[in-house]
Amino acid sequence: MTDLDRLMACAEAMADAARPVPMRYFRKKLAVESKADASPVTIADRETEQAMRAVLAEYFPEHGVFGEEFGAANLDARFVWVIDPIDGTRSFISGVPLFGTLIAVLDQGVPVLGITEVPALAERYVGAQGQPSRFGDQILRTSDITKLASALLFSSEHGEMTPNVAASYASAKAAARETRQGYDCYIYAQLAAGHIDAIIETGLAPYDYMALVPLIEGAGGVITDWRGAPLSLQSLGDVAAAATAELHRELISHLNPD
Repeated sequence: MTDLDRLMACAEAMADAARPVPMRYFRKKLAVESKADASPVTIADRETEQAMRAVLAEYFPEHGVFGEEFGAANLDARFVWVIDPIDGTRSFISGVPLFGTLIAVLDQGVPVLGITEVPALAERYVGAQGQPSRFGDQILRTSDITKLASALLFSSEHGEMTPNVAASYASAKAAARETRQGYDCYIYAQLAAGHIDAIIETGLAPYDYMALVPLIEGAGGVITDWRGAPLSLQSLGDVAAAATAELHRELISHLNPD
């Protein structure tokens, strides 16, 4: 087995272990706490991450890990796993089934594998470096849209935006054929599947976006920060994704008007 095969086996096992945990709590009365950044967290978030970390410890105890709920360890290792047990806790506690579990593997800082697991819909989207992204047995392919004037653009707004960020959002939205507001990882899965053409977000953390990079790229799309630079653990959390390179370039031009 290659390194990527071994990593994939572990990632799939982690997704298998994670899938049933949030469903034990979904649409049931649940205590919700607020973290230091005012984001919500529940027992489902914590138990899901614990299940994932237990699998990782069996497969690769020497690897690094960066998780939303239990922090980071061994980040100087060659392979680092970036995990989000419930991406979209607000959706989860609202009974909206579009939350997901995100699993990424970084090889010397470069995301080489990403899984988006959507437990409530029993859907799994997989991207791996050098391979086409897939949804089950289906090969994923982004749309062929090259102009914002023809594009369906999704965005989400996180907290209070600075005037510059608000202006960038407004510029991109005004140029798009149609805009929708959406949240969480599911919209990126739908971009990879060709149903959405572009996405802009700000205020994300690495565990929100690292798993999405192999998925979008393996489907033919482009995903970077707002300046067009590759996403990394050090990125500021501004994400721009598009179905084609041409569309991405136009999107970036709106996000950087100066």
